[in-house]
Amino acid sequence: MAFRAGPRNLITDVAGLSVGNVHDEKVRSGVSVVLCDAPAIASYQVLGGAPGTRETDLLEPHNSVETVHGIVLSGGSAFGLDAASGVQAALRERGIGFEVRGQKVPIVPAAILFDLANQGDKDWGRYPPYRELGFEAVAAADTDFAIGSVGAGYGALTAGLKGGLGSASTVLPNGITIGALVAVNPTGSVTVGRSRHFWAAPFEIGDEFGGHGMPSPLPADAQDVLIKFRDPVSPVANTTIAVIATDAALTKAAAKRLAISAHDGFARAIWPAHTPYDGDLVFSLATGRNPARLDPAMEMDFHAAAAATMARAIARGVHAASAMAGDMIPVWSSRT
Repeated sequence: MAFRAGPRNLITDVAGLSVGNVHDEKVRSGVSVVLCDAPAIASYQVLGGAPGTRETDLLEPHNSVETVHGIVLSGGSAFGLDAASGVQAALRERGIGFEVRGQKVPIVPAAILFDLANQGDKDWGRYPPYRELGFEAVAAADTDFAIGSVGAGYGALTAGLKGGLGSASTVLPNGITIGALVAVNPTGSVTVGRSRHFWAAPFEIGDEFGGHGMPSPLPADAQDVLIKFRDPVSPVANTTIAVIATDAALTKAAAKRLAISAHDGFARAIWPAHTPYDGDLVFSLATGRNPARLDPAMEMDFHAAAAATMARAIARGVHAASAMAGDMIPVWSSRT
């Protein structure tokens, strides 16, 4: 089955979602937030060996709270978990939250990536900037947003190329939409060897990340394991974090299965993925806005589309990265 992209080719093609991106140019790091117009069913799956998270235990299907008000993706390693506090503060000011005995508590799970070693000035004083960045990201949220060197992808790096924030969407024949948002910062490579060709090429729609297809013949270095930091001092300096979303009505357990399927997109777009030195994680959201049913046959396409959409979003994030003064490594557009 041939998939088609939504009108924006962004996660916000899933009705009921908006995205806010902010960054600190001096620090070379940023924050992205996905906001839900109404509480959305949510879950997650971690397959990397070095995750950094907040409020993920509640996302397991056997735990009580089923819905969330937003999801945070942040740079800054463990410092970036402060971003969720800023998002919570902004949502609380708007009267948004899970009501408990007259109090409203915004439920905002978060995950972080490591971008501390990217030439940015991390001498930020007593407190890191991420709480304020999270607060600002809520104000910046919209259905239209830029990808590339923005938000949580602002300071991201891959093996040999700058990373970035990517997004993509897919509309199934029955009208159900799937969208992905991903901050691409893996230890591995998103291109076939050192070529311009993306591993995600088989899933590309149109020329959304260059239209180069797969190389033929494959380059001699196609199977080389290209690593961002191949040294014994700081191998845990990576992580790709993402959100996969749909307007289908899912249970919490089905949302977890959606997150698992989206990880296949990591494996299709990054070589290698899910290493002990990545904290690879996918959050899942289901807004339930679309009444269409997923029968068993369509469900197979649904999960395949989740993987393909994530793979495309990863390639789009790197493809859209922009060059800046002081970059450690080049952007994709400079590769010949």
